[in-house]
Amino acid sequence: MKTMLVSVDFSPATRAVIETAVELAKTSGAEVVLHHSLLPPVVTTEYGIGMEMLQETLAVAEKNARHQLEHTEDELTARGLTVSTQLTHGPAAAHILEIAAKRKADLIVLGSHGHTAFYDLIVGSTTHAVLRKAACPVMVVPRAAAKKGVAKAKSSKR
Repeated sequence: MKTMLVSVDFSPATRAVIETAVELAKTSGAEVVLHHSLLPPVVTTEYGIGMEMLQETLAVAEKNARHQLEHTEDELTARGLTVSTQLTHGPAAAHILEIAAKRKADLIVLGSHGHTAFYDLIVGSTTHAVLRKAACPVMVVPRAAAKKGVAKAKSSKR
């Protein structure tokens, strides 16, 4: 394996996704392409949000995402991995598939949040879309792994 695309959303499931990818990358020697996709904020008031405020909100979100990507890249590099990052704007599934194709990814690693079927029907599921359309294998790190990782981290601090 040469290239592994690891897509993260910085939710509580992210740590388990990263740890799974680290183990795979160490074993295979793969380069890790760390990806995050920013979605525009959802406007929930009838008055909307002013263009200036929207641009400011997007700028702050992008700055935070870049910071988190850089921090994770530094952490993984310190652990001996070759890492690059990609920050995209818009629906994650399309970007994941595009990056995987361009980078000739041998594996895509991403998390599953375990939303309800109703949520997936209304909002859509990034994982589901990637599984259906990916040209390479996809590893889905289940929500349960994220919970185990949190419990393990808490118990190791004692």
